[in-house]
Amino acid sequence: MSRFAPQIAPRLKAALAILVLMALVPVAAHAIGDPFLSVIANRMLVFAIAALSLDLILGYGALVSFGHAAYLGFGAYAVALGARWGVTDLLAQILLGMVFSAAFALVTGAISLRTRGVYFIMITLAFAQMAYFFFVSQGSLGGDDGVALQGRSTLLGLSLDGDVTLYYVTLGALALVYAGLYRLTGSRFGRVLKGTRENSLRMQAMGYRPFPYQLVAYVIAGCLCSVAGVLLANLTEYVSPAYMGWHRSGEMIVMLVFGGIGTLTGAMAGALVAVGLEEVLAAFSEHWRLGFGLALVLVVLFSPEGLTGLAKRLGIGGKHG
Repeated sequence: MSRFAPQIAPRLKAALAILVLMALVPVAAHAIGDPFLSVIANRMLVFAIAALSLDLILGYGALVSFGHAAYLGFGAYAVALGARWGVTDLLAQILLGMVFSAAFALVTGAISLRTRGVYFIMITLAFAQMAYFFFVSQGSLGGDDGVALQGRSTLLGLSLDGDVTLYYVTLGALALVYAGLYRLTGSRFGRVLKGTRENSLRMQAMGYRPFPYQLVAYVIAGCLCSVAGVLLANLTEYVSPAYMGWHRSGEMIVMLVFGGIGTLTGAMAGALVAVGLEEVLAAFSEHWRLGFGLALVLVVLFSPEGLTGLAKRLGIGGKHG
């Protein structure tokens, strides 16, 4: 065990450092008199959770899903539907979103995982678009315009109306998701998943069937992404089918490219950087996507492993994320 500890420790320390720094954001926002900074940082945390969930199947399972944002939408609509059904507790809404996501991921994953390569990409996109147009057709939920929430959820009786309260709840959720995935990817399940990524035929020769492991990972990833959807709906107090759009799935993949695919710490950092860069560039120009695209090109050309690769060249971080 000690042989691997020096490799794991730097990335784990980096993740803890990120969480500590993010915990100080509301304090800094209050000090400079800019409460909106906490709202932006909260959005960064939400998409960090979504990026972590995608990294489980893309980074560790080599499953390039272009429909992962569907689960973000399921989580968001769980808040809207839960409120209509009298369910306002955040934990209950998270459970509801996970049920929706698990059912959708189990059915669509069982079909999608029978394909490979570009066919897998396209079939996940097709299923996500089906979910998107289903909610667009629901006039009672606002259709394409979406629906505004009457208020935020509660957590064990505690109101989440305050931005700072919601911020620390989101930060806590991010820490729990990271810790859970860190343990999962380091477990026997995670090693089999990574082995399947490297050489599926060899894993089958060793007696492992890749399909069940990939399907379970696919369902877990969908459920975790729905947590981000629940928190996003509370942050914006608005739910829309746009959360499920294919471009949102593409943005999540970009976050992984920025941070480093297959490294949980990189996924978290990449989401923070991508959302933060978007906000900074948008403040200067309405054509911020041009600058964002240029930054992405530079990352791909000079640091294909993202921030993780950069950290490795600087001598910090090990092989495991």
